[in-house]
Amino acid sequence: MAKAPKGKNEPVRPIIVKKVTVVAGGHHGGAWKVAYADFVTAMMAFFLLMWLLGATTEKQRKGIADYFTPTLVKMKEGSAGSYGLLGGSSLTDTDSYQYRAGQTGTKTLTIPRDATGGPKDGGTKAKRTASLQQRLQQKLAASATLRKLARQVRVTQTPEGIRLDLMDDAKFSMFRLGTTLLTPEAAELVRAIGQAIGPDAAGLTVRGHTDALQWKPGDPANNWSLSAGRAEATRLALMKSGVTENRFRRIEGVADQEPLIADNPTDPRNRRMSILLMN
Repeated sequence: MAKAPKGKNEPVRPIIVKKVTVVAGGHHGGAWKVAYADFVTAMMAFFLLMWLLGATTEKQRKGIADYFTPTLVKMKEGSAGSYGLLGGSSLTDTDSYQYRAGQTGTKTLTIPRDATGGPKDGGTKAKRTASLQQRLQQKLAASATLRKLARQVRVTQTPEGIRLDLMDDAKFSMFRLGTTLLTPEAAELVRAIGQAIGPDAAGLTVRGHTDALQWKPGDPANNWSLSAGRAEATRLALMKSGVTENRFRRIEGVADQEPLIADNPTDPRNRRMSILLMN
């Protein structure tokens, strides 16, 4: 220890040296590296997309787009072709569905490609639907009445199977007003449908739909019982046309809860029978 200076009795205070090490953060630490990596990844994806667009044909691009597109039903059983439904359409009209990539068909038949391929690729689902369409066209061409009613039939491929919708409009009704009695024209139409779906041994679900028109106060009937009764009447009519009883899996009545024309619940097109040929 150093000696105290002359004339002073207090000891000399020690000198303490504090060494501070500063670590440079380098532009806000490493956060910029994460942002840069995200940017580079996005650019790589962008240039990969540009390369794919330039290196593939139109047909290949449609297939790629369809692979990344959800099923054309809005993930809801109801849907493809639910707008512009009957405007003069028939079984042979050109399909005008808004998502055309990877699908083919007419206005009454929309076939999204699935994992097994489209019609030209030999996909089993597409072949099954195309075969049903061909049989249905033959049956509906059998008489002038059925040719006129072809516009009431819509065929849609859904995740559950092939759905046939038999719909009312302002000039045609499947059932007599407020009853479960098929009109003569509808009975002929259901008979043709039964003959068309006969060769397909798949299970069937029949679902009845009504519009949202209210019943008279005090009337014991309602749209639930009406839709269920019409579904059962359709099942019986299909059996008379040759469809075996053991094919039916469910008979459902959903009243007006699944409208086809959602912005107009009282539209007559909401009154329909859906026949699902299950996968």
